[in-house]
Amino acid sequence: MQAILALDDGTVVRGEGFGHPGIALGELVFATSFTGYEEMLTDPSYKGQILMLTYPLIGNYGVSGDRFQSDGIQVEGFVVRERFDSHFHYRSKRSIEEFLRDERIPGICEVDTRMLTRRIREFGTMKACIVYDVGIDFGREDWRDDVEAYIELARSQPDISSVDLISKVTCERPYMIRGSADAGRIALIDCGVKRGILRSLSRRNFEIFVFPAHSSISSVESCEPDALLVSNGPGDPKIARNVMEIVRHFTGKIPIFGICLGHQITALALGCNTFKMKFGHRGANQPVKDVKRGKVFITSQNHGFAVDENSADGIVELTQFNANDGTVEGFEDEYLGIYCVQYHPEANPGPEDTEKIFFDNILRTIERWK
Repeated sequence: MQAILALDDGTVVRGEGFGHPGIALGELVFATSFTGYEEMLTDPSYKGQILMLTYPLIGNYGVSGDRFQSDGIQVEGFVVRERFDSHFHYRSKRSIEEFLRDERIPGICEVDTRMLTRRIREFGTMKACIVYDVGIDFGREDWRDDVEAYIELARSQPDISSVDLISKVTCERPYMIRGSADAGRIALIDCGVKRGILRSLSRRNFEIFVFPAHSSISSVESCEPDALLVSNGPGDPKIARNVMEIVRHFTGKIPIFGICLGHQITALALGCNTFKMKFGHRGANQPVKDVKRGKVFITSQNHGFAVDENSADGIVELTQFNANDGTVEGFEDEYLGIYCVQYHPEANPGPEDTEKIFFDNILRTIERWK
């Protein structure tokens, strides 16, 4: 089946549709990971976005369901160079085609993802539209008239900074993951938390109380937490005003930790500023330099916003920076017990994994504050 990918700058790419026939609207972003499409497709941080993978062959190990980061696919659409449906892996239960079809997500393949990636790197992320099998007939002389409508459809969608995407991925009601009160009681604000984060906390036997992003301060206080953790999630952190109020309330009372969007929200709550990046960091190969400890980590990342370095002067100690573009990757305040990172420590892609460093620090900090 034929499909079209239209960008808001007027670029139109023809390809082959797969997954569920229909129309997908979102911000087109690229990720550079060689593997992990199962995790990326189900990552709530991709809500509102059309995901394009730079690795050319996708689907060769199928979909197992073992590595989902949420209950299902979160991306709005999927773009790949070549899909591979004859999957080979002993855990595989279905193909990438079947996965997208079951989740009613349109995809497009047989397109030049290298050209599209270079275009995004040069001009920044763009609003986009995938149209798969909705009356497309490239054999008609007037098919270009339809294309103009698709370009306008991409342009007319709201900017991602104006959409409350957190409300689409946060849990509906609070829930608890049992552990040991001796290890510590964590109040986790769910802005779109990945299951990997919950697993990393559970491995350390924390008692975890997960709250929706719209929760009241009193409801979070009711679990008598030893620490607050603000999770990852999609969209502009400035939308999360309620979560900022929760962070401000607990600042200085209990330790506070933030991951990805939670890192940005915490920075805003403390008085820093954030900005939208040109095309963000998405992949498992981002080098982060820890200037406080003199180490470099290879990290997994997925974000399109960052903390403004200049705005943090005199507010927090900036401890980690991206080795490629110098953007802020981590800050802390030992006196207030605040430790935040922009990357995903639970994804631990590198040889000097950050999972142990970040989550073990939660254990140590809680013990110190107790």
